[in-house]
Amino acid sequence: SSLLAILGTDKLASIATDLYAAEGVDTSLVTTRTERATGVGFIILNDKGENFIILDMGANELMDAATVDTAEARIAESDVVMTVLEVPTAAATRAMELGRKHGARTILNPAPARQLPDTIFAWVDYLTPNESELRILLGLPADDPRSSRELARELRRRGVRNVVVTLGRSGALILTDEIDIMVPAVPVEVTDTTGAGDAFNSGFAMALAEGRDIVEAVRFGVVCGAIACTRLGVIPGLPQRAQADALYAEAMKTVWKEQP
Repeated sequence: SSLLAILGTDKLASIATDLYAAEGVDTSLVTTRTERATGVGFIILNDKGENFIILDMGANELMDAATVDTAEARIAESDVVMTVLEVPTAAATRAMELGRKHGARTILNPAPARQLPDTIFAWVDYLTPNESELRILLGLPADDPRSSRELARELRRRGVRNVVVTLGRSGALILTDEIDIMVPAVPVEVTDTTGAGDAFNSGFAMALAEGRDIVEAVRFGVVCGAIACTRLGVIPGLPQRAQADALYAEAMKTVWKEQP
């Protein structure tokens, strides 16, 4: 896997690059800038393990479409291109455009959520909001009473091909031209939900890159998200492959045994 990002020249940048190297991530597209610090998130947990995050995009806020263009050769070699919204909208849009141009499947994880122009959705193969992000994308209040399924249909009307809504303890909803199903969650003892969405999206993207269909990929993402909830902290909570494979196999025999 490869990462396109901009870091500062501070200690956090060193910590990040050391972590990427330890995990075998290609960082040839990661650059540094002196005018901004490395992006950082501050996480507050309640006694249920639920989180509130204060985010500063930092140097990633300097990313633009031209920066993304420098990665086109690597994008052209990719099976899946995924972006988040910790970069400006223009950069996220360009990543989706280039992914589609070169035949990759494109994933937009809309976090941290904000309203987006409908034009970006034409380039997105898979949109993966959680329930609150779903409402923000549509410009709705957090307490809008409509179901996630109804709101996901609205996003599909705006041009998204496939919507996958992550629902925490309830699992995930898949809505496509042919599929409208709930994938039940894998029950675990929750310690910290921070990073669960990142783990889900990473597992989902990896499974798609390996050729799994959308239902199998969502199931694998659900497993990765579940494991992430069992440990304190984002990085320590991310699952290793063998652990995810084992829990996936167990869930196929139990949680999902009645699903096609």
